[in-house]
Amino acid sequence: MERKDREQPLNRNELNPDASPQAAYGARLRSLREARGWTQEDLAEQTEYSSVHISAVENGRKPPTLRFSRSADGAFGIEGTADSFEREYREIKHGSLLEGFPEYVGYEGRAVEIRLFEIGLIPGLLQTPEYARTVADGDVQRGAITPEQAEERVSFLAERQAALVRPRPPMVLVVMDESCLRHEVGSAEVREGQLRRLIEVASLPNWVLQVAPFDIGARRPFNLPVNLLTLADRSVVAYAESQARGRLEREGTAVFPMMTAYHQLQAEALSQATSVAMIEKLRKGIP
Repeated sequence: MERKDREQPLNRNELNPDASPQAAYGARLRSLREARGWTQEDLAEQTEYSSVHISAVENGRKPPTLRFSRSADGAFGIEGTADSFEREYREIKHGSLLEGFPEYVGYEGRAVEIRLFEIGLIPGLLQTPEYARTVADGDVQRGAITPEQAEERVSFLAERQAALVRPRPPMVLVVMDESCLRHEVGSAEVREGQLRRLIEVASLPNWVLQVAPFDIGARRPFNLPVNLLTLADRSVVAYAESQARGRLEREGTAVFPMMTAYHQLQAEALSQATSVAMIEKLRKGIP
C-alpha cells in the first residue's frame, strides 16, 4: 500500500514565478525538489525544517531566510554555485545592490585571502557603523536609494564584517587611494573614529593596510575599485564596479591580469608603517 506522505497533494497550487522575486524563489525550490522525486517531507528531513515551512516558502507565504537558503543549498548540493539559493536570497534581500555583488559576497565569506582597492571612500570592510550610516544617508538625501534600502546596506555591511571573524580569518590586503582619507564624510567625530579604526586594523596580524598617494600619478593601475578573492582551492575571483554596474569575473584570462596589476599597485603604494603615519597625522588634524 502506497504511503500517504509520498502522495502529491490533490490541491497542489500552481505557482507564478513572475509574480515576485520571492515567488520565483519558491517556484524554483519546488522545481528542484520535484526533479529529484522528493516530497516536502523528504526535503524537510534534509534541511531540519518542517514540511509546513517548506510548503510556505514554496507558495510564497513565508519569505526565505539566509539559514533556510544555506540548508536548501546543502540538501541539493549547490553550495557556492551561481545557482545557489543563498545567492538568490541575497539578491531578493539586497535588491538595491549592484548586479553581481551579492554573489561576490558569497565568495567573500569563504575566501582565504582578500585584496581590496578603493577610491574616494573607505572600503566597506573597514567602515565604522557611523561612517557607513553617513554614506547611506547621503545616498538617501540624493534620492538614489530609499531609507529602507539604506538600512539594508548598513546591516548587510555589518554581516560582511562579521563573516571575517572566524577561527581562521582570511588575510586581508587593502590599498586605499589617498582620496579615501581626504574625502570628508560626516562630522569631525565620525571622521576621527573612522581613522582610529584604520589604525587599529593595521595592527592586526591578518591585515595589511597601504595608501596609494596622489603622487603615484599614472602609475596607479586601476581607475575603479577592485576586489580580488583567493579561495581555499587557490582559484581567484574578481569583482569590479562602476557607478551603475558591478561585474564578477571567475575566468583566469580576465582575473590574472588584474592580480598582476594589484601586485604592481602594492609596490607603488606607501608601506604600511608610512601609511599608518599618514593616517595618524590626519586623525590629529596635521596637514
